[in-house]
Amino acid sequence: MQALRWHGVKDLRVETIEEPQASAGKVKIKIEWCGICGSDLHEYAAGPIFISQGTNHPLTHEQAPVVMGHEFSGQVVEVGEGVTKVKAGDRVVVEPIFACGKCTACKQGKYNLCEHMGFLGLAGGGGGFSEYVAADEHMVHKIPDSVSYEQGALVEPSAVALYAVRQSQLKVGDRAVVFGAGPIGLLVIEALKASGAAEIYAVELSEERRQTAESLGAIGLNPAEVDVVAEIHRLTNGGADVAYEVTGVPVVLTQAIQSTKLSGQIMIVSIFEKEAPIHPNQIVMQERNITGIIGYRDVFPAVISLMSQGYFSSEKLVTKRIALNEIVEQGFEALLKEKNQVKIMVSPSL
Repeated sequence: MQALRWHGVKDLRVETIEEPQASAGKVKIKIEWCGICGSDLHEYAAGPIFISQGTNHPLTHEQAPVVMGHEFSGQVVEVGEGVTKVKAGDRVVVEPIFACGKCTACKQGKYNLCEHMGFLGLAGGGGGFSEYVAADEHMVHKIPDSVSYEQGALVEPSAVALYAVRQSQLKVGDRAVVFGAGPIGLLVIEALKASGAAEIYAVELSEERRQTAESLGAIGLNPAEVDVVAEIHRLTNGGADVAYEVTGVPVVLTQAIQSTKLSGQIMIVSIFEKEAPIHPNQIVMQERNITGIIGYRDVFPAVISLMSQGYFSSEKLVTKRIALNEIVEQGFEALLKEKNQVKIMVSPSL
């Protein structure tokens, strides 16, 4: 089968590899759609970050080159011995987290904080940028007919967004600001709407992305035209209740901190490629608090339920659909060069 594999920075190759099998406890899935994630882009431009290179990952026992892609949907074509949760023909998505089940975090049920945690499509185990993938039964979630395969490929990033809002101190009626209106930032806006935020501000340089944020119900702010910290304080009469940092840019983290009210919260959702200097007094003197999330846990069913109610729609988020053999130039390079792109979907069937 054809699959995209990471060999190194700026070195992605569509190659012919062996098709995975539905061994005991595994579910073989024919891929319909897979989205290019910001994490994938970080690996392409500046990795390895989550990808093991030089040594095997402790859970998958694989290292680069590995198949990429972890935001995907598809149809079950075969199940291995002992699988009872799904059957051939089921429409599914995969929660792509590998966890050891033995460390302190896993014993507490916080499997996304596993000390050996890895992502299918980054740590090995196959990936969504391929024709087929074989996933462990417990990672597979069925989607209803009301959720399209394309929307299903948004379940994984939507889970990041919903988990970020759930883990924050946001309450119904609060005011929130989202720094960065890329795919995850836009999905955070959707999650904030579903969670009862009264006002949502979106700080974004890209005109197209800012317009998309506004179409989702946010109030767009262009940091090139206004002092966003001062403007947020003016509009909210003292600062946002919660700020979500979704850019991974050091200076933006400082803006996120300064934009919150007394005792406000800053939720870091993005992955940073380099250190971000902050002044502790901006936290101490205002009694603010900073927290962060990695991935998600126990939210896929809630996301799928919200999707069936109309949330996290793909119509406003997907800006391009391409074939697997176009993925490097029309996918990864396009996301680096074209700031109007939001979510690019890839299908091995096109």
